[in-house]
Amino acid sequence: MSSRDEVPIGRRMAELRARRGMSQQVFADRIGRSKSWVDKVERGVRTLDRLSVIETVAAALGVTPTILLTGRPRREGVTDTDAAVERIRAALARHDPPGADADSPTARQLDDQAGHAWAAYRNGHHAQVLRALPDLLAATRHTGRAEPAADPPVRVYRLTAQTLVKLGQPHLAWLAADRAMTAATGDPHRTALAAVSLAQALRALHRGRLAQAAALSAVHQLDPAAHDRLADPGLAGTLLLEAALAAASYRDAATAHDLTERAAHLAAAHDDHQQGDGDGIAFGSAAVTLARALVATRLGDHHQAVTIHRYATSGDGWRQLPAEHRAAHLIDIARAHLDLGDPRAAGRALIDADRIAPAEARTRPAAHAALTAIVRTGLTAADVARLAATVGLTRQ
Repeated sequence: MSSRDEVPIGRRMAELRARRGMSQQVFADRIGRSKSWVDKVERGVRTLDRLSVIETVAAALGVTPTILLTGRPRREGVTDTDAAVERIRAALARHDPPGADADSPTARQLDDQAGHAWAAYRNGHHAQVLRALPDLLAATRHTGRAEPAADPPVRVYRLTAQTLVKLGQPHLAWLAADRAMTAATGDPHRTALAAVSLAQALRALHRGRLAQAAALSAVHQLDPAAHDRLADPGLAGTLLLEAALAAASYRDAATAHDLTERAAHLAAAHDDHQQGDGDGIAFGSAAVTLARALVATRLGDHHQAVTIHRYATSGDGWRQLPAEHRAAHLIDIARAHLDLGDPRAAGRALIDADRIAPAEARTRPAAHAALTAIVRTGLTAADVARLAATVGLTRQ
């Protein structure tokens, strides 16, 4: 290894913090830790070895966890995913004058195209989604102006936001989610759909309280009188789960558990809404149980998270969930295994995710961070080593 590879992670954290002009106190405030904790990590007195903490630190520093762990980006430099994100960024930045494109699709055509892209997303075909999004965003600018009451703009901006969250681009995701909210103004159902994406983007930005408020406000707009008589209990339940995860992100265990129970009540009362509507809403008893596991992970109860995960993935409900949902959950649970000191179980979770939806394990920064952490332990099974090599990671 080069001398750069041997730099302790605490020193890399200090260097990156200093480059961004942050004092130890400012940085500590951003990650929810004390100045003393930051100082001890940077001096090597404390070890930065929990993947969940590494991800939080990396996000505050504006780098991927892999850079924080290894001191350098992936060898191949700019990837196809990076280039795709830049094309999406450019599409979001454009504001063409009215009538700039006479060949824009009708609202019906754009809705069909958005539906195909959502189907690709649910099946974990993220490369296909990334190819489609710039053109969909361009069409949305024109179709949205011509037919402001149409659904497609909300669908396209939501898909953009949720895809960008996966790719570790929360600020750009927030922009897309905000546009979805604007396009949905005046329609409670569309606003609720947009709020799902907004809550996800805000959680990725570590703004848990804002995410919770956005989700619960949308639930209230769906039916302020009685949640058990909602016209769309699946959407309301999904929002409640988003709010629960948001509460867990800032360690409000009581609120997180209460919101999860409310979602469980909706799932039990409305069995006909078990597996979603084609716009990324996958709700039902299985989804609630998986969310319970993620809440436990966010609250630091990793043993409970793994126990719930094993129960949830043993039933038929698990297999009926979209491929994207299942693979994303497995990547999240890999973090719990790592924080329990079980890299072998984490590796198995990532291999399972790769079998279900390869793009989840091969393009998401969260999966790369987990893979890097596993490889660094030296306890790497052959299939995990092959996956790490496939995505360009080597033992550092």
